[in-house]
Amino acid sequence: MTEGPAKQGNSTSSVLGRRLGGELIKLRTAAGMTQPQAAKFLSASTAKVTKMERGWVPMRDPDIRALCELYGVNDPAAVGGLLELARVDRERRKAKGWWNEFPNLGDMQEYVALENVATSIRTWQLCLVPGLLQTPDYVRALAVGNSTQGHPDNGETLVATRLARQRRLAEEPTLGLWAVVHESALRHRVGGPAVMREQLQHLEEVADQANVTIQILPFAAGEHLGMGGAFNIISFAEPGAMDVVYTETAFGQLWVEGGEEAAQHQELFAGIARRALTESESKSFIEALRGEM
Repeated sequence: MTEGPAKQGNSTSSVLGRRLGGELIKLRTAAGMTQPQAAKFLSASTAKVTKMERGWVPMRDPDIRALCELYGVNDPAAVGGLLELARVDRERRKAKGWWNEFPNLGDMQEYVALENVATSIRTWQLCLVPGLLQTPDYVRALAVGNSTQGHPDNGETLVATRLARQRRLAEEPTLGLWAVVHESALRHRVGGPAVMREQLQHLEEVADQANVTIQILPFAAGEHLGMGGAFNIISFAEPGAMDVVYTETAFGQLWVEGGEEAAQHQELFAGIARRALTESESKSFIEALRGEM
């Protein structure tokens, strides 16, 4: 698990770069190769291989293909997955995306940038409606309740960034979103009854989109696997072999960049979703709850 971007000198690693580098390390280790051997095969320095494996530099397709050949990776799907991960990472590093216009995003900039190039997101939320599904008034109420966002201008900036992120749900290529939300998140009267009624109605409406799945885990489900906390699983290609996991804490972010921990989060999400109401049941549940507000 990694906390924020890692730095070395003037180099800054990216989440996807570290994810790709970790895969190359696993392949090199499995092949019984050393970094100097890999460097010799590439006609490069050992320092270059180190930077590649630590995610400090964007990776070129010829280098990835050459290393796959050296490590005996012949599966076209496996090689293609690495190439796709490298492509997305290069786009992420060079992109001058809309998120750069909002310096207040701070450490969230990398998450938002990854969200912008992701193919799908699975999110489990205990206390809040997922950001991609929040209404402007819900966002404003959160900003008021958060002392770090207390100034009215900060609230409007937060609304602008949320709405910009939500465009991915409607614009091509659309982002696939699967949200499992605990009942407690829907019963917190963020902004008061009127704001929550509007928010719940929005959830009902967006649930009709083909690329959005919303499930509710009710209190009646009792104890469940997701009680440890919320998280997002971000996918960049099918069938999800390149997933990274994002967890937001009170004062920062944590990343799980592949490997066993990412696989555990995938299983955890699947287990939570199995305990939740179906899509149709969830929509009826939200509608009934809106009537209680």
